[in-house]
Amino acid sequence: MLITISLLILVYAIMGKDIKPLLSRVKNIDWRSKLNALMSRMHPWALKAGRVAARPLLQFYYVMQDEKTSTLDRVLIYAAIAYTILPFDLIPSAIYKFLGILDDGAAMLYVYKKIKNKITPEINRKVTDTLDTWFGVEYELIEE
Repeated sequence: MLITISLLILVYAIMGKDIKPLLSRVKNIDWRSKLNALMSRMHPWALKAGRVAARPLLQFYYVMQDEKTSTLDRVLIYAAIAYTILPFDLIPSAIYKFLGILDDGAAMLYVYKKIKNKITPEINRKVTDTLDTWFGVEYELIEE
């Protein structure tokens, strides 16, 4: 039920519609348990999608963990991550190819624009540490 409401809030927010009635339905959610469930699904997805694709989802995840993150931002982040990693889409990419990828991208871009100022250097360090754990350490070439 939370996924459905979260996705509706995301779609309504993108369309500029009133989200207050829906938002009131998710104000008492235990986000800690939802975060744990997301991470358990995100890891296998990330291993298939790759390091670059996993980075923004992990940034979202760590912003969602921050106590200062508002309920609306948590719902939007939850919806964007769930929509990206779960096997259903409004526009199936198996049928519509490029359009099927665009709807995931639109959701991610909308949420990223809303929360990008909350992605701190500390969050980026956590993201890099998680990616290094999942994929191995990434070395940067230093030009002399």
